[in-house]
Amino acid sequence: MAMDNIIIPFFIFFLISTLYSSVGHAGASGYLAVMALLSFSPESIKPTSLILNIAVALIASIKFIKEGYFDKKIFYSFIITSLPMAYIGGYISIDSQSFKIFAGYFLLLSALLLFIKTYIKPIAKEPGKIKIIYGLVLGAGIGILSGLIGVGGGIFLSPIIIMANWTDVKKASGVSALFILCNSIAALMGHLTYFQKIDPNIIYWLIAVCIGGILGSHLGTNKFSNKLVTTLLFIVLISAGLKFIVSN
Repeated sequence: MAMDNIIIPFFIFFLISTLYSSVGHAGASGYLAVMALLSFSPESIKPTSLILNIAVALIASIKFIKEGYFDKKIFYSFIITSLPMAYIGGYISIDSQSFKIFAGYFLLLSALLLFIKTYIKPIAKEPGKIKIIYGLVLGAGIGILSGLIGVGGGIFLSPIIIMANWTDVKKASGVSALFILCNSIAALMGHLTYFQKIDPNIIYWLIAVCIGGILGSHLGTNKFSNKLVTTLLFIVLISAGLKFIVSN
């Protein structure tokens, strides 16, 4: 692999992981976007996204939970059903054309949810209690979709619990980080049960996202606002989503 083909993705993966980990996400939608724009092979995208997700989510989880930004009840409400469904989704094999369509629309939806989470805030009031049934149903849906595409599901979970006012933004980030970690591990285990091919350059991408994850989670637990960058990410996700869809 040419050095330029390592350096450019390395820098972009680092940037994506820094930004996403600052809000408790591991960056899967960003990694998918990068790999789409850089024309990675379809069969390498899913496992690569999940492995990078695990690394960054682990870093973010430790940081946010250590700082006290976590809500056990909300986490368990979603993860009970999400975990087995993520495994099943990871195990399911879909052809490259279907994957591109799924991933393309996922990126478009991710762009919308990222925008909503950043710019549309719920009315300030005391957080309400979550009904377990809501978490179980939503968790199952997020889990199967996460496994199919190769993400952790945080891009769906965070806006839901924030807009429903089940907890504050910081705790939502902590819940999201651990949720992503668990889902990504389950989905990767399911995927490797069926396929065992890993990108040979994964070590470079892992180094990049680990550095970014450490920096981003540090910024996220302190004062950090990235509305301008979120807008840029919105554009990247839209562009990559359309590339996936149009390329079919």
